[in-house]
Amino acid sequence: MKNTVFLFTAAATLAALLPAVAAAPTPPSAAKQTPAVAAAPVAPATPVVPADPARSLLSGKYTEAQLASVLVAPEKWTPFPRASDRAFWDNIDPVVRANFIRDAEKHLNFEWKTIPATFSLAFRRTGNRSNYDVLSRQKRAALGALLYGELAENKGRFVDQIINGVWSICEESWWGSSAHLPRGKGNSLHDVTNPFVDLYVGTTGASLAWADYFLGEKFDAVSPNIRPRIRYEINRRLLEPVLSKTHGWFGNRDRGPGPNNWNPWICSNWLVCALLIETDVAARAKQVNAVLSVADNFFVHYPKDGGCDEGPNYWGSATGSFYDCVSLLNLASNNAFSYVYSNQKFRNMGAFKYKTLIAPGYAVNFADAPPKASIDGVFIWRFGRDLNDANMMAFGAIHAPKDKHIGAGFRGLQNLLALKDFEKVKGGSPYLRDVWLPDLQVAMARKKEGATGGFYFAAKGGTNGESHNHNDIGNVIVYYDGQPLLIDIGSGKYTAQTFSGERYKIWNMRSEYHNTATINGVLQQAGRSFRATGASYKTSEAEAVFSLDISRAYPKKAGVKSWRRSVRLGRGEKDVVEIRDAAILEKADSVVLHFMTCHPAKVATIRGGSAVIISVKDPTDKTVPEKQFRLALYQIGASAEAASTKVTVEKIPLTTESDEGVLKNWGDTIRRINFSVKNPGKKLSWIVVVSRVK
Repeated sequence: MKNTVFLFTAAATLAALLPAVAAAPTPPSAAKQTPAVAAAPVAPATPVVPADPARSLLSGKYTEAQLASVLVAPEKWTPFPRASDRAFWDNIDPVVRANFIRDAEKHLNFEWKTIPATFSLAFRRTGNRSNYDVLSRQKRAALGALLYGELAENKGRFVDQIINGVWSICEESWWGSSAHLPRGKGNSLHDVTNPFVDLYVGTTGASLAWADYFLGEKFDAVSPNIRPRIRYEINRRLLEPVLSKTHGWFGNRDRGPGPNNWNPWICSNWLVCALLIETDVAARAKQVNAVLSVADNFFVHYPKDGGCDEGPNYWGSATGSFYDCVSLLNLASNNAFSYVYSNQKFRNMGAFKYKTLIAPGYAVNFADAPPKASIDGVFIWRFGRDLNDANMMAFGAIHAPKDKHIGAGFRGLQNLLALKDFEKVKGGSPYLRDVWLPDLQVAMARKKEGATGGFYFAAKGGTNGESHNHNDIGNVIVYYDGQPLLIDIGSGKYTAQTFSGERYKIWNMRSEYHNTATINGVLQQAGRSFRATGASYKTSEAEAVFSLDISRAYPKKAGVKSWRRSVRLGRGEKDVVEIRDAAILEKADSVVLHFMTCHPAKVATIRGGSAVIISVKDPTDKTVPEKQFRLALYQIGASAEAASTKVTVEKIPLTTESDEGVLKNWGDTIRRINFSVKNPGKKLSWIVVVSRVK
């Protein structure tokens, strides 16, 4: 499970959030361009119900009073077979069952350690958050493994350790992350008199709620005080705070930007706790109604094209968690929320995951996303099944869980129920030829539909105020035959600096370490006002072209009036990617074009331009000869004669704690290529050609 930090956004009081919102027109999208590429074909969906999907997809269908009758009564609701239902648990997939028992046995002697105060203090003192988070996650992972083991075996030998885990976690002062404590002096330790809810308060509460649901009778046989303790702690730490105080991750339907993945991620776990722990029908409906209103604050701000600005790996926490909410609501209401699956924006949100797949193992990784794709095949298949999206189902089906490990929590339980049907489906990755997300301003193009051969590019516009933002407007990544060539570094290991005022002192967050330009010594700046304009995408059998103006990504001191960047993929006989820049500058001292690669590179001499040769070895087959690619800059126009270009290649040293994440993703291989143009002229034009050397 990835760790994230939310953006504190303006929010109304919860009382203002709870009533159903009146109908309103769909808010304008962030970009006005009409998509040049049709959405991937899917089977027809059921008609949309007369709710208000623009502003209240979840909360506009039923009133709080109606929810009380729509939801299955607490005492009658059995979302999954309990431990006593041996007809189910004794007959689950034998490999899965063996995995559950083996993983539980590994934790029979697990030591339930107290998390030292100094682990929490370390986040403020040194920036380290991993010591605290690792110990916290180990305890929750152990509890989950032991729970599944007892469900699979039912011999009682894991029960005492489960109780130890439950009691130890209930004894913790803080269920969240040390990195999520309020900022300011003296906030290095949690104030237990002022509980609030972060990501891990939500996930911990849900874990304990499932333990109570599945093993409640076994707990009562040991002590009558275990289940009341679980319910007391969930109420005190989660259910009461979300109703009594505004949290930043709630967001606001009328003001933006919208909340990030914290909102649906926490809502999905809040919903688990409300449905399982709250036994009073009216109070349960009140909690669920609150969840729906808060979750709609996430949905209303999401772009119509379904694009996740946090990247495909955060899609599982953002869109995926929103789907968890919908799936759980349907499970708790005899499918009273099935209408959501026909909402076109929600369908687009689901499709984003497979649209961003470059090749096996790689996905488009702008912002903090890693380059290696994290894919829960059963989950994606279930999502596609509910959306009736054939592409999504096939994409999920080809990614069977390794060794049949199906995951934890509600998502894992749903995967377990779906496993038999999942294994009957023939999978396949769609590898769409063209993807254009006009609201997110991201374009992706490959040479041929359904294949990974040849060149592939992904390029972005948007703003420098996105969630998990990097200053990267105009950035373009290039792959060849499914292997990275020009790359986006992505994030490093999260530290205190990552989500602080010093975020952009981290090298891989800055524009000069993306495939962008430094203009007159000035970098792109952070904030939503620093943005692309005029983004467009055109495609044909012969080529695909993404174009935008990146001048507003730079502050005034950069002296740039306009900077039109176009990225072209040639699909004909000439297999090539071209990056064209045409700019008008107020001053023209220097421009440096930066390109990042994960391969050895050396400066080369060519006629009429400057070049670098990049050598690529196939990491999966060492017997295949290395491929060479030329990255060449050709200047165009009268200013080309006056300008002089210096080409350098530098290996980036990876030495900090943050760099540990880069090493994990790429290895110690990162190089930056710089085309430094002195006196480029106030009206400049050039083309960078990426081609294979035959």
